[in-house]
Amino acid sequence: MTTADLDRQLANARDYWLGWGAADRSDGALTLYRSSVAHPQLNGVLRVSPHHSPQDAMAEAEDRLAGVPHLWWAGPDSRPDLADHLLAAGLTESGTVPIMSRDLTRPIQETPPPGLRIHQLTDLDPLSGWVHTYAPSFGVTPDQYDQVLQVEHDRPDKPGALVRFAAHWNGRLVGTSALFDAHGVAGIYVVTTQETHRRRGIGTALTAAAMREGRDRDLDTATLQASAAGVPVYQRLGFETVATYRMFSG
Repeated sequence: MTTADLDRQLANARDYWLGWGAADRSDGALTLYRSSVAHPQLNGVLRVSPHHSPQDAMAEAEDRLAGVPHLWWAGPDSRPDLADHLLAAGLTESGTVPIMSRDLTRPIQETPPPGLRIHQLTDLDPLSGWVHTYAPSFGVTPDQYDQVLQVEHDRPDKPGALVRFAAHWNGRLVGTSALFDAHGVAGIYVVTTQETHRRRGIGTALTAAAMREGRDRDLDTATLQASAAGVPVYQRLGFETVATYRMFSG
């Protein structure tokens, strides 16, 4: 993988998360998004330019993200000493998130489990069921559903860039995934399965559905940020870790 390939993957991730910036967003020396939902993953700093003072960045971010829990993403597109400055400022490192990628020109070998049906949401499909399905996996609480649904509805993505997938098992909506087409890369997001239906291959099938859509669009690379539980699923589909985000909270 080349540096340019990684740069495209990081740019895809930035654009996806900036779509959550319903209340505030910027993509310059400081890349930041604020949804105003009281959920740390839905507010954060994605990048600090190598030429931007970390002290100025922290002061600006703390002002613009005041009042909401938020995360700092210290990745390969930020200044290399960002993590050290965050630790020195008293922030807590809350974990790491692998950035994984996969060449989409290779065959996708996956067979959906019997009884599973996956379809793309259209403008005629209500988003509410989709949001309610992924909410528990992301720690979205019932009192936050309406806010999250509104932000999902109002995302500023280019037409057709975000494709949402829903998995139905015996008529019940049990899983979600999404493809984000940006920078020539197939970004895969929101891969979830309801707890009662896990370990049946549903998450694998939802990931593969997004991969196939990316391949059909002639995108050559799939990229995602993996949870600890998701890593083995993605590895079985041929994904490899290419970089890492270090995550920090105040």
